Amino acid sequence: MAQDSFPFSERLNILLGPEEGRAVFREIMRELYPELTASASGQIPEDRRMPELEKIVSGMEAGQPLQYLLGKAHFMGLEIRVNPSVLVPRPETEELVFTILQGKRPAGRKVLDLCTGSGCIAIALQAKGNFAIVEALDVSPEALETARFNSRNLGAEVSFFQFDLLAESFSENACWDLWVSNPPYVAASEAGAMDQRVLDHEPHLALFVPDEDALCFYRRILELSQKHLNPGGEIYLEINPMYASELLQLFREAYWIKSAELIGDMSGKQRFLHAQKS
Repeated sequence: MAQDSFPFSERLNILLGPEEGRAVFREIMRELYPELTASASGQIPEDRRMPELEKIVSGMEAGQPLQYLLGKAHFMGLEIRVNPSVLVPRPETEELVFTILQGKRPAGRKVLDLCTGSGCIAIALQAKGNFAIVEALDVSPEALETARFNSRNLGAEVSFFQFDLLAESFSENACWDLWVSNPPYVAASEAGAMDQRVLDHEPHLALFVPDEDALCFYRRILELSQKHLNPGGEIYLEINPMYASELLQLFREAYWIKSAELIGDMSGKQRFLHAQKS
């Protein structure tokens, strides 16, 4: 017995448009039916996975992100568990990790990932870089639970700890050689222009900052770096292009920062900042 798959694919085409609908349908098929090729002739087995296929398509029609429905996302070639406690990893964040990995630096550096979420950045750096120690923090216990699962599942030696970046301070002697962060950076006033799927389902704690201090996380990272980033240490940040110039000026005015530069993403937006301590 077989069931015609076109009702599912057509529903996705209506929802997403033909091009994206076809791509998403192929991705779902690869996850549920790995034994079939992406170019299957439109016939899928009528088996226990059919209710799951219906659940995924119905969930997308209800506005849920595909990655949450699948329970996973792909990041730097790694399969990362995701759920509504963490953001879905973006291609731009992959670019940030790739940029870090391309840097020329001695082996054995100690890394800190601030606002780690799913742990995807820290885990990818530990798996693919030549770093001696990788540590990561987040304020959310639910996010940390997900990050620790991902680390164990992928065999990554990353240490995670709960930490409120805006309210807490590091211990007196804590120091690292490289900091990376994709902190909350979307101003509350930008919410109306966001994809409804993101707005309705991804954690606002990891997305939004108040309009009156949209750079609050970056200010705190810069402040802490004065004492807790080793001399010559580096900072890599994913940023909101709307505030790129203001953020660059903020870092360049800090006397302990030797250099700071903006880096564009593949679409040409000023998406990253790289700074080095004196």
